[in-house]
Parts: sequence; C-alpha cells; structure tokens
Amino acid sequence: MRVNTAPGRPTDRQPALPEYVIRRARTADVRAIRRLVDAYSADRILLSKEMVTLYEDIQEFWVPTREDGEVLGCGALHVIWEDLGELRTLAVDPTHVGLGVGRTLVNALLDRARALGVGRVFCLTFETDFFTAAGFEEIEGTPVSAPVYAQLLQS
Repeated sequence: MRVNTAPGRPTDRQPALPEYVIRRARTADVRAIRRLVDAYSADRILLSKEMVTLYEDIQEFWVPTREDGEVLGCGALHVIWEDLGELRTLAVDPTHVGLGVGRTLVNALLDRARALGVGRVFCLTFETDFFTAAGFEEIEGTPVSAPVYAQLLQS
C-alpha cells in the first residue's frame, strides 16, 4: 500500500510528507521497531519488549516506510482465535504523530485481519481516544467465551 498523506499543496498547518509504503516487517526492521517501542515504553504507553520477542514476532508486524527505508512506525496483528485478533505494539515515530501515519497503519492491519478471516479485533490500550476515533469501542470483560478463554490461558 502506497500512501501520500499530504495531497494538494502543503500549507503551514499541513506539512508535506513524502509517500510511504506499509509493508510486512523484516528482521532488518527490528532495531527500528525497538527504538519506537522504547520511545513509548519509558512513559508506560507501550509495554517494553525484549529483542528476542521482537524477532520471534516479526511475522506479525507491519511498518510504514519511506522510500529511503526509514521506518515511520510499527504495528502488529496477533491472531488469537478463529475470528479474533489483537492489534499490538502500535507506535509512530514521535516526529510523525498527528499526521495520519498511525491511522493508516491501523486501517492496513484491519484490512489484513479481514483478509485472514478475522472478524473481531481488539487492542489493550490507554490511548482510548485514538482507537475510538479509528472505530474501536470499549468493552467489558473478555472478548471470548469462557471455554475459549480457558484455552487462551494455557497458550
């Protein structure tokens, strides 16, 4: 997916951004993902992750990147059950927050969930305003039945 986030002429309020591509993450992206996670885990917005965990989970990650390879953000889709997935580790480089990169990444992850047949997606977050604006709703309890929840506790 190629995205141009600043159509038309840039103004003082709308900075010009180069196009970027949202693609599957590669092992070479792990250090950039780690940098993004560290930027937000210090403030307890994201959970810190060990490098080994990022490498193990790299197949779940997608990254928006510029033509020069700069990683602007990251996000992961973790399939939990037949029809249930979780958005994880969504982060945007602090210099690009508020420019639509995160929203575009969420949409790409939701498209991927639909392509896999995952009809329900949730996220555990303190950033409720962002996710509400993206169409998520707060829920009470667990998003699965008690038998499924018992199996998930064993994984």
